[in-house]
Amino acid sequence: MNYECADCGGGIHPRRFALGYRVCLTCGDKTARAARTSWCVAPVHKSNYILVTNREELKFINNKGPQ
Repeated sequence: MNYECADCGGGIHPRRFALGYRVCLTCGDKTARAARTSWCVAPVHKSNYILVTNREELKFINNKGPQ
């Protein structure tokens, strides 16, 4: 069976398709890289680092800075 990528029309390995992926590795990598460009890792005061994916959340992380 030949499975086609939903983005480029290229082939998808049958085992990858069975896992639920509908895009090839190349297109999946491009999509993941585009999503990661909007992520930011920020330190929380006296705590750990957190992954911020929403820019509005970043405004309220530093409670010791200027308000």
